[in-house]
Amino acid sequence: MTTSKKSKQMITGKSFEYALLVQFEEKLKNKTNIKVIKNSAFKVARDCFKQVSNAERSEYLLSASFAINFLMDIEPRLSNDVGKNDILQLEILKDNEGKLGDVRDILVIRAMQKWEIGVSAKNNHEAVKHSRLSSDIDFGEKWLGINASEKYFRTIIPIFQNLQRIRKESNKKKKWSELGDYHASIYIPILNAFSKELKRLYRVNPTRVASNLIAYLVGNKDFYKVVKSKNIVEIYAYNLNGTLNLPFKKIQPKYKTPKVALPTKILSVDFKKNNQTTIIVTLNNDWTLSFRIHNASSKVESSLKFDINLLNSPKNLFKNTLNIVYKRKS
Repeated sequence: MTTSKKSKQMITGKSFEYALLVQFEEKLKNKTNIKVIKNSAFKVARDCFKQVSNAERSEYLLSASFAINFLMDIEPRLSNDVGKNDILQLEILKDNEGKLGDVRDILVIRAMQKWEIGVSAKNNHEAVKHSRLSSDIDFGEKWLGINASEKYFRTIIPIFQNLQRIRKESNKKKKWSELGDYHASIYIPILNAFSKELKRLYRVNPTRVASNLIAYLVGNKDFYKVVKSKNIVEIYAYNLNGTLNLPFKKIQPKYKTPKVALPTKILSVDFKKNNQTTIIVTLNNDWTLSFRIHNASSKVESSLKFDINLLNSPKNLFKNTLNIVYKRKS
């Protein structure tokens, strides 16, 4: 991905986060006492929102408005407090939270009720994670809580060290396209090592590895995923621990979002058919993930990136689609 495209995706993503926060505040300020945490992440998102066009801002705000109206219907604690000291706190989280398995972008908290919900905002993409592999990243420890083996590192370290050497000797100018068939020489060996190590870790502790894989990649805290696409907004309820969709006293949510079961087994880890860059991991309870490895830059780097997508999820995962018509000026 080029720098300009990467920054554009970051700007639009952060703009949508800001639009959601603005609409949370706008729709709830007359119903309850609100405090917006104006941290560094808030300022970044606000600055990004200022950079997009007026038409884009209108789209983000309209999409966010639809989403927040629906969340208010299924989360009665957003609008209802136990008194004036029951403050609803709104915060945009810093990006490093995602590295720890918390994929939420916006956090809504009522400390007095010991209650919170989180929102993951997606603008025109649904990838669950963009995790890296390198010679010094222990994906087993980082993702699953179990250290990867020496055998895994003995396999991958020479490959990444060679990439580092190429990068250094070319003064960071060598391009991937100049390396010949790097899928066969780099991608496939790395993916084979990753697959074997994931299978080994699974044999060590099956239930923990299966559930932790989803918890780390999809999210280890319950959250709503709000996906803005052309003319629609989709809302998913990842109610993995049963903390979403709670009533407030006698006020019940207008729709039920059932608790979703985490997997307990990995059923298969295989290359995607006729594909040299993607591994498919199939788990029980209807979870399936794809791991597509790629170079994040046109120039050679000593690490590789995974574009991780959720191909299949439990049938009882709540999803609602809201149709929107944007009125753009010609």
